[in-house]
Amino acid sequence: MDHDTTSPDPLRFGSGQAVRRLEDQALLSGAGRYTDDVQPAGLTHLVFVRSPYPHARIVSVDASAALEMPGVVGILSGADLDEAGVKPMPGTAGFKRPDGGPGVSPPRRALAHERVRFVGEPVVAVVAETVEQARNAAEAVFVDYEELPMVVDLAAAAAPGAPQILDEAPGNIAAEARHGSVEATTAAFAQARHVVALDIVNQRVVALTIEPRVVLADIEEGTGRLSIRMSTQMPSGVRNSVCDAIGLPKEQVRVVVGDVGGGFGMKTGAYPEDIAVAYCAHVLQRPVKWVADRSEEFLSSAHGRDVASHAELALDADGKILALRIHSLANVGAYATGTGVAIQLLIGPWVQTSVYDIQTVDFHFQAVLTNCAPTGAYRGAGRPEAIFMMERLMDEAARQIGIDRVELRRRNFIRPEQMPYTNPMKQVYDTGQFEKVMDQGLALADWSGFETRAAQSKAEGKLRGLGIATFLEWTGGNVFEERVTVAVKPDGFIEVFSAVNAMGQGIATSLAQLAVDVFGVPIEKVRVILGDTDRGDGFGSAGSRSLFTGGSAMSIGAERTVDHARQLAAKEFEAAAEDVRYANGSFTVAGTDLKLGLFELAGKQPDGQIFVDSTSTVSGPTWPNGCHICEVEIDAPTGEVTVVAYSSVNDVGRVVNPMIVRGQLDGGAVQGIGQALYERVVYDSETGQPVTGSLMDYAVPRAEVSEVMFRTEMDESTPCKNNPLGVKGVGELGTIGATPAVVNAVADAFARAGLAAQAPKLQMPLSSARVWQALQA
Repeated sequence: MDHDTTSPDPLRFGSGQAVRRLEDQALLSGAGRYTDDVQPAGLTHLVFVRSPYPHARIVSVDASAALEMPGVVGILSGADLDEAGVKPMPGTAGFKRPDGGPGVSPPRRALAHERVRFVGEPVVAVVAETVEQARNAAEAVFVDYEELPMVVDLAAAAAPGAPQILDEAPGNIAAEARHGSVEATTAAFAQARHVVALDIVNQRVVALTIEPRVVLADIEEGTGRLSIRMSTQMPSGVRNSVCDAIGLPKEQVRVVVGDVGGGFGMKTGAYPEDIAVAYCAHVLQRPVKWVADRSEEFLSSAHGRDVASHAELALDADGKILALRIHSLANVGAYATGTGVAIQLLIGPWVQTSVYDIQTVDFHFQAVLTNCAPTGAYRGAGRPEAIFMMERLMDEAARQIGIDRVELRRRNFIRPEQMPYTNPMKQVYDTGQFEKVMDQGLALADWSGFETRAAQSKAEGKLRGLGIATFLEWTGGNVFEERVTVAVKPDGFIEVFSAVNAMGQGIATSLAQLAVDVFGVPIEKVRVILGDTDRGDGFGSAGSRSLFTGGSAMSIGAERTVDHARQLAAKEFEAAAEDVRYANGSFTVAGTDLKLGLFELAGKQPDGQIFVDSTSTVSGPTWPNGCHICEVEIDAPTGEVTVVAYSSVNDVGRVVNPMIVRGQLDGGAVQGIGQALYERVVYDSETGQPVTGSLMDYAVPRAEVSEVMFRTEMDESTPCKNNPLGVKGVGELGTIGATPAVVNAVADAFARAGLAAQAPKLQMPLSSARVWQALQA
């Protein structure tokens, strides 16, 4: 398209510039609008009665006393919803069990019916005029349970004779996946000079968003439609799930999302609570709101990770990797959700061989049912688990066979001339210069100067370790189509809508910058609208796809709008369209002094605007990659680990807003540090009760972690070839790189202290107690 965008404004506010986030002024001044800020007339409040047992049969529910209490509007049980025809949520699909049959899961309902399978599962919904009244009434509901045998431990659940979560899942195996060749891998291991094996645990964690889940369902005045306002990353997906469960056509349900106080993957898709709230509003014909408290989030929001693996690496005499063999058990909880299973059985394996040239693999992944809360997406979603295994193996292999760990990586990197490269999972990397990125990372971290810093730490009575992770990840959510609408208004604004969603990551600012690139108008003239299924459908924000799919769609949609507007301007000028030029908000005709403003042209249209509805696709996923390097100090008397330096070089393709990208990378790294050092969901194996049910017991990174000097750089020299912007997803890269970099640093400190035998035994989280115990050994 022929138009000029060389005005000063695009140079200041277009892509590539560190534009301050447009979202922040409202949020910092207290003018944000979250779901709980909305208080419609006649609002009622919902409180859930939740299961106190990890596994039990529901004998009866008696709500008679609660119904007589002040302010109670209605009470519904799982039996009520079942009788009304409310459908269970879909479980795993597309995967097989060990016997070759389809993957299975217990039916997950909006409210448990006949049986509960984890502590915190919603059983009864109580709706009252106030929150206090609903809580009081919920305490008066009597549920008679018959306890059943339970199991929460992953290894115990997969062991012979374990209590069965579902009769149709013998051995509690809901699904499994096999990838690669057992025969070829066995042969490669037989001729290997070196074999390195590790038992690795990626512990269960919670997402811990600042804003908990909130759902407000109401009946639209005049239309009678069900309107749901909520905190979610995927409004269209939630609407579809609600419609499927309740039996309403999509046209009768609208989902609206305002500000979202963090998602991290936990707010993707629908929850049972979402359906229950929507159904209550539908039946009562009144607005119903549920606000999760922190304890409910610990109990019932989707947990992440929880994978135990045995991983083996075969290498020749020169350190060239010959084969990789992994057997993993993934604790998917009481219900094997499609997301929870796919993350561990497919998405993680897509990146398992990472940046290394490995073609011979034997992967065996099994999804195990337990009486824990279900797992789902959490920042990285399978890729952190896979990369952690790979990077721990690489460092341990270097130690055991006596090759420098940087040199070992050099010998095994996929080379630029091998691109496009197809890994053993048939995933195609379009670009990547992994050795170059590592060299930049080594320089940024002053790798060669570490010995001096280690000597200084030793003089202070501390152990110092240096950790590295070189890796890539897959982004995309596996949905590469996105829709935008662009409306040029006569009042001087361009209103753009996208189905990707904001959750604190700054996507609205980046989308506005891309619009500025095309339209050449001041950024304050661009209004970005997100989170409304009436405005348009789309996949939403997950899998670090918002910019490379949503941003590409925005850029293409803006280009199409200018092209359409040029045709309209040509009619006004009575000139040929090819003679009409566009620059910085105005149309001109070549060789004349004719000029017409974009917004003036919009006012001349029959409907008072220039409107384009644009759907476009990108050709595949992106493969961001990086080199993350961490330095830690260990206080031997207490076992306390402190991250003292963190450096990273990241290939995220073209950078639209470097400030936002750095924020995503550093924020992600803090979450990865949290898993490495602090976070762990614990269930008591004897009672099935969650031990870490609040922030009194669940440790998270504190403010001082963010005081670490993050040195973060981006390499833009290899733009992605799968989308027109050349961008790569960035939202999860920091989390994926941080856990292995931190744990490898602690293992390095142990090895330097003469405790190399303890290094392969280290398991996350590396709490002070665990590290102290390892040091004593």
